Amino acid sequence: MSAVQPFTNGLINGITKNEKMIIENGVRYAQASQTGRDGPDQILYSDLDTTSDADGRVRIKLDSEGPNSHEPISVPGLLSRTVKTYPNQIALVTRAGPDGKRKSFTYREYENNVRTVAKAFLKLGLERHHSVCILGFNSPHWFIADLAAIYAGGFAAGIYTTNSPEACQYCAESSRANIIVVEDAKQLEKILQIRKNLPKLKAIIQYDGIVKDKGVLSWDDLLEIGKKESDDKLDSILRTMGANECCTLVYTSGTVGNPKAVMLSHDNLLHDTRAIVRAVEFKGGSEIIVSFLPLSHVAAQVVDIFTSMTVGATVYFADKNALKGSLVETLVIARPTAFLGVPRVWEKIYEKMQLVARNNGPIKTWIATWAKAQGLFYNMNKMNGVDYKNWGYLIAKWLVFNKVKAALGLDRCRIFVTAAAPLGNDVKKYFMSLDMPIMEAYGMSECSGAHALSTNNRYRLGSVGPTLKGFGTKLDNLDNTGEGEICMGGRHVFMGYLNEPEKTKEAMDVNGWLHSGDMGRLDGNGYLYITGRIKELIITAGGENIPPIHIEHLVLSELPVLSNAMLIGDRRKYLTILVTLKTEMNADTGDPLDTFLSDTQAWLKSIGCKAKTLSEIIATRDPLVFKEIEDAISRANEKAISNAQRVQKFQLLPHDFSVPTGELGPTLKVRRNVVQRMYSDLIEEMYN
Repeated sequence: MSAVQPFTNGLINGITKNEKMIIENGVRYAQASQTGRDGPDQILYSDLDTTSDADGRVRIKLDSEGPNSHEPISVPGLLSRTVKTYPNQIALVTRAGPDGKRKSFTYREYENNVRTVAKAFLKLGLERHHSVCILGFNSPHWFIADLAAIYAGGFAAGIYTTNSPEACQYCAESSRANIIVVEDAKQLEKILQIRKNLPKLKAIIQYDGIVKDKGVLSWDDLLEIGKKESDDKLDSILRTMGANECCTLVYTSGTVGNPKAVMLSHDNLLHDTRAIVRAVEFKGGSEIIVSFLPLSHVAAQVVDIFTSMTVGATVYFADKNALKGSLVETLVIARPTAFLGVPRVWEKIYEKMQLVARNNGPIKTWIATWAKAQGLFYNMNKMNGVDYKNWGYLIAKWLVFNKVKAALGLDRCRIFVTAAAPLGNDVKKYFMSLDMPIMEAYGMSECSGAHALSTNNRYRLGSVGPTLKGFGTKLDNLDNTGEGEICMGGRHVFMGYLNEPEKTKEAMDVNGWLHSGDMGRLDGNGYLYITGRIKELIITAGGENIPPIHIEHLVLSELPVLSNAMLIGDRRKYLTILVTLKTEMNADTGDPLDTFLSDTQAWLKSIGCKAKTLSEIIATRDPLVFKEIEDAISRANEKAISNAQRVQKFQLLPHDFSVPTGELGPTLKVRRNVVQRMYSDLIEEMYN
C-alpha cells in the first residue's frame, strides 16, 4: 500500500507544439540538441533516467505547464543571465581581514573571477568529467573554485573539513580529482600526506595563509595563470556542455562504509533552487544571506551558491568560529533577509538568550514575559490561518521584538529556517514567542537539497511543511497508522551514485521514485511529518518497532538541561537511553569541556547540587542529578503509546556529543553506530 501526494511527474495528454520538447509513451522530455554544439544550456541526447557514469546524461521530464514546464538551464547559463540583470549588484562580501575590513565582489567581478580560475584549472590539467575537490571553510574562493570547476567541464566536489586524510583520499580517488583546493596549512597537511597515493592529481592550491610548500600554488598564482590564458578553450568546452550532465558531486556523510558520491546535474540543482525561490518569494536584487554552514553539504550549496545566484542576492561570509559563538557578529553586520541554521545553531542562540533574560531586573522580566505571551498567541493563530495583529502584539513588537531581532542582526530577516535534523517544539515555541517562527525544511543530498519546506504562510509545529510545488511525495508500504517510507519524485532527484549502479538501483525504484529511508505521514492538508528512519528503527526482542527520535525528544523536552539523548534497545528486552548534560565548549577545537553552561549551573543550584564539573557528578553518581533525570524519563514515559516504548534505564555520559569526539557528523547529526561502539560498556551495564 502507498499514499501519494499528487503531482504530474511529466504525464500529459496530447502533443506539444514546442520543438524543444518530445513525447514518448505519454511522458514529455526536453528535446536533445541536434548539433551538440549549442551549450551550455543545451540538452544532450540520452534515453536513461539514471546513470552512475561520470560522463553520463539523463533525460529531463517536463510538464506542459506549471513549475515543471520551464526550460532547463545550466549553471554557467544562470550566472551569465544574473550578471546581465545585476552586473553591479554586490554578490560576495568576504569575512573581515586582519585589518577588520571586508572585500566585496560585484556579480560582473564574480563571473570574471570564475572564468579566470576555470581557465587556470584547464591549464593545470583539469580533464572533462574529473573533479576539483575543495577542502576549507566558506569563502568567496570556495564559491569561485566550485563554479570554475563546473565552467571547465569538471565536477565540483566538496570535502568536509573534519575529514581525516584517509577520508579525503577516498573522495579524491573516487571523483578522479585532478585539482584539490585547500584553505590553509592545516587542511593542506592532510593532502600532502596522501599526495603520493593520487596519481591523477595535477595541482594543489591553497587560498588562505602563506604558501610554504614549493609544490603548492597560492590563489594569486592561480589567478595569474588564468589571466594569461585565452578564452578559446574554455568557450569550446562550454559549447559542449549540457544541462542534463553532472556538474557537482556531494558526498553523503554516512557513518556506515565509505560515503557515496551523489551526482547532481545542472538541472537537478537549479530546479530545486527555483522551487525554493518560489516558495519563499525571494525578491530579485534585494536579498542578503550569511554563509556559514559547511559548503560540502548540499543545503549550504543550494542556498548559499545557487539560490543567491538565482535572485542576485548578496552573500556575507562568517568567520571560522561561526559555529563556536561568533556567528551573531556577522549577522549584526550583514542583517540578512533570510537565515538558515541547523538545530544546534538555534539551540545555541536560545541558550544565550535565556542567559541574558535571567540577568534582567523584575520590570524587564515582566515586560518580556508579557510580550512573549503576545508573540506566541499571534504566531500560533497565524499558524492556524488567523493573522490577527491586535494592539498587544503591535506594542510588544515595538517594545521587545524589534529590539531582540536587531541585537541578533535579524531585524530584516523575513524567514527563519532550520534543516538537517529535527528541532524541538520547545525551542520553536520560544522563537515564536519572540515573533521569529522557525520554518522547517526537509530533503537530502539525493534530491538536491529541499523537497518539503514550511513558509511563513504554511507551517505547523512538528511538520517539515508541504512538498514544494512541482515535486511529488509518496508514502510507501503504509502501516495501519498511516505511516510509510517517504519517496520523492521530480526533476530535482539525482542522476545516480558515481560508479555505484547497484546502490543507485537500491535508492531509485523503476517508476523513478527516490526512496529516502525516512518514515513519515501526510495530513489532510498535505503537510509532511517525519516520524523516524527505517534504518534507525529499533526492533525490540519482542518484535516491536520503535522510532527513537520521538522518544528522545520527549525526554529532552522534559529536562531542558539535557543536551543530547540517544535511545538504545535494538534486539533487547527493554529500552534504555544515553543522555548528556549541557556543558561549555572549547572555542578553538569544538571539544566539549567538563564545566557547565550557565543554564546548567543555575539548574544544579536550584536542585541543591554543589558539583562544579560533570566529572564530579559522574564520579559520585550525584543522587540529586540522577533523580531529576530519572523523573524526567518517568514523565516522558507517561506519554508513551505502549509499554514497549517506555524507557527503563539510563546512563549519563562523561561528556557532551561533538564533532571532534566523534558522536556527531559534519552536519551535527548523531552518528548512532559510533555512539554505540564508544559507549558499549555503559550500554551493557544497563542490560546486565
